[in-house]
Amino acid sequence: MYNDVIKSIGIDIGTSTSKFMISELILGRVSSHFALPHFDIIDRKVTYVSEIISTPLVNEEEIDLPLLVRWLEKEYRDAGLLLSDIKSGAVIITGETAIKKNADALIHYLAERAGDFVVAIAGASLEGVLAGRGSGAFEHSKKSKGTIANIDIGGGTANVVFFQQGKVLETITFHFGGRLLEINENGVVQSISPSLKPWLAYKNFHIEKGNQLTLKELGEIAAELCTDMLNVLSGKKSISSLDTLVHSTSCDTLPPIKEVMISGGIGRLLDEPSPTTLKEATKYQDFGPILAAELSNTLNRYPFKVIKAARTSRATVIGVGMQSTKISGSTITIQPHLLPLRNVPIVKIQLAEMNFDQQIENAIIKGKELFQPNERLPFALGLGAIPYLSYKQIKELALGIGNQYTKYFPHSLVLAVVCENDMGKALGQSLRLQHKLEVICIDQVIIEHGDYIDIGEPLNDTMVPVIVKTLAFS
Repeated sequence: MYNDVIKSIGIDIGTSTSKFMISELILGRVSSHFALPHFDIIDRKVTYVSEIISTPLVNEEEIDLPLLVRWLEKEYRDAGLLLSDIKSGAVIITGETAIKKNADALIHYLAERAGDFVVAIAGASLEGVLAGRGSGAFEHSKKSKGTIANIDIGGGTANVVFFQQGKVLETITFHFGGRLLEINENGVVQSISPSLKPWLAYKNFHIEKGNQLTLKELGEIAAELCTDMLNVLSGKKSISSLDTLVHSTSCDTLPPIKEVMISGGIGRLLDEPSPTTLKEATKYQDFGPILAAELSNTLNRYPFKVIKAARTSRATVIGVGMQSTKISGSTITIQPHLLPLRNVPIVKIQLAEMNFDQQIENAIIKGKELFQPNERLPFALGLGAIPYLSYKQIKELALGIGNQYTKYFPHSLVLAVVCENDMGKALGQSLRLQHKLEVICIDQVIIEHGDYIDIGEPLNDTMVPVIVKTLAFS
């Protein structure tokens, strides 16, 4: 068996902290020699881990780009690394950092200097999914019969994803995090996040910057915050009744939970003793330690089974596995002026035989929640292997895809579809005939939900190069 070892890096830039990791990924062929070639990450090893630093900010809305870049350059030097050593990597910008004023400038800086990287701004839903895969909740769900909720709690938000049998059911995000309230060692409030103020007013906590709080008062705020979040997750309170606490959600009603896993900085603090003094409670200049202690206490009142996370504050991407292929231009539909496409996320649909429209609509709704920022081409639809389709069925499939795509992305003029079956030409032509869309439709490529894809410019008018990138988690 041929295996390829690549060195990859993962950079996670969050609201409160940033981290950097290097990994060695082993790619091996997992398909038989009688099937389409398909490589996957069959082993991985983290070889370098940076310190977790506070994400440098100029003010509440702007990343300190020069300082962040100097940190990255230092990490490269400390790791004894040259950019030429790296074949792939991922930069994920998450949480409130994703809406900082100069996030775009940071992305461009990294993309220009870091080689062939997946560079993505993760909104609240995608951040929750990535954290759930990094913590181990995703893998755990494959072996568990019930639903597991991974609650990733950082500085500004708690991103919750619900997994069942290896599938994402729903996501919800709360204004809940250690740095929403910054406190000095004397208990004096240094700042209150604007996202927390509506909930504080709703709960009649009248505090302002400069107020001095006792350990007991901080505990009361943290306990109420934990109770309200867990009441929503358990179904005791509706999502709409606590809109001051809810940042965003993918649904009106959450699935029943059997197990929970806590990751993120607060997840790490759950392993530490509860603070007994104001100095201990504010050792990070925020109320994270006391929030973790109250969360641990409050969880005991709910019927959830708490599963220890495999990884907490480092529950994030460690690199990217890549596989390249070339596809014949005679059996697919491409429009050369649209190419190349780079770093397009995949939303995979495993179609059953009946009711194509509903399956397609459900997948597109989920994709919109995860990848909304790019309206021109938010994602590519990936069609998993399906039984033989007649030409009539392919036309019906094209009609359903086009109708649902234009319904949810009325301003997008480009549609990309990646098929495992050999039907790229027929499906692509049907899509072009039935809808006013520019279409890229390729086939005989095996993809998974959450992969990213590059489709290069045509080679000699007959071939297009394709690279499938798979995010790696330790």
